[in-house]
Amino acid sequence: MARSHLTLAALATSAVAGLDIVAASGFGSGAVGDYESALLTGRDGRHWIIRVPTSERAEAEQSADLVALRALSTGVRTRLPFTVSNFAGQTPISGTRAVVYEFVYGSKVTLASIPADEGLASSIGRAVAAIHTLPTSFVADAGLPVLTPVEILRSTVTIMDRASATGLVPSELLGRWERATEDAALWQFAPTVINGALGAESFLSAGGEVTGLLDWHSLSVGDPARDLYWLLGVRGENVAETAFDAYNLARGSSDRQVRQRAMLYAELEIAKWLLHGTQERSTEIVDDAVEMLSGLVDTVHNDLQQNLGHNTMPVLAIDEVEAMLDRNQRTY
Repeated sequence: MARSHLTLAALATSAVAGLDIVAASGFGSGAVGDYESALLTGRDGRHWIIRVPTSERAEAEQSADLVALRALSTGVRTRLPFTVSNFAGQTPISGTRAVVYEFVYGSKVTLASIPADEGLASSIGRAVAAIHTLPTSFVADAGLPVLTPVEILRSTVTIMDRASATGLVPSELLGRWERATEDAALWQFAPTVINGALGAESFLSAGGEVTGLLDWHSLSVGDPARDLYWLLGVRGENVAETAFDAYNLARGSSDRQVRQRAMLYAELEIAKWLLHGTQERSTEIVDDAVEMLSGLVDTVHNDLQQNLGHNTMPVLAIDEVEAMLDRNQRTY
């Protein structure tokens, strides 16, 4: 049974010394999901979020998020054009822990809500670029993953091989992906600090600008394209083009193949969904993934004989990407 807002408020006062809560309300979709959570209002008018994980996976994710938030020091945060939440306190509860965070103001972004003008799309591009220009040393100092291009390529090939072993991936896609992994130019890049789990829902916005960024549990040094692939699912070329243009301008990067690797990662998300279905022995998920792979073949049919390095078209329609990300959210 889900805990009441009053119970969560009482937990928050135990977690944060001197916290005086005058109001508590629901936060999120209303369903328990991975967390029980509430929005809290202090007597001083400040707002807080309390979250209690409801599964071992969510608990591990929350722990990783706390490590990342501690690694994001005040000096690092001053380099970012948006707000990152601060850890406020925690208290044990039912074999896990309730964690209180400072509330970050802004409305959650969705793929469908990103307008075709240059406002929010440009702000998202600049926000991602700001992450990628952070010094990598603080990530290593925190003991978080620091991956090389060779390691990143190897993990990508592993996903392809595992998906291939199911016998359910069309040969046209396997050939397309193999050509991408064999394209040396595609993998000549400098790893950067990445959030590692970005999607539209990671961003908070107000007035057409990014105001905050949530969920840092996959913070690492890795391929910057991992933070960009989801943009290829936004309907209309203008949004993706605007975001990528703003990103490239802000970052001033020589990584000319970042968009092509992002496209490869977007396609491999369907392979991951397929692998998740086989691991869970879910016929429903497997069938869904197979259908999406078939749709992907149709989408990129005219490019199947080309290397992904030369593909400039978005790979999936917005409804396909939203459905895939919704079903696959927090699985990896």
